[in-house]
Amino acid sequence: MGERAFSLYDIEQFIREAGAERVTEDAVLDLERRLERLTETLANKASRYAAHAGRKRLITKQDVLLTKRRVYRNPASFRPKARTTKSASISDM
Repeated sequence: MGERAFSLYDIEQFIREAGAERVTEDAVLDLERRLERLTETLANKASRYAAHAGRKRLITKQDVLLTKRRVYRNPASFRPKARTTKSASISDM
């Protein structure tokens, strides 16, 4: 496993500041995974806005703010896409 992007101690403190008296290790690790995914998604979207503006190597605060505005307007864009199951057809039987 690579380097952690977030300190597990800090994540536990965030959870405690939110009101929890006790925190399980699983809760901390799950929140860490979710934070990493969210951060990666935000960075990728900000990178696309920067590229659209003609900047390939520089992401500005404005790109991040634009990403944030778009996300808060449409929070469903951050949900993982639902997996669809292939329904059996008559020919499959």
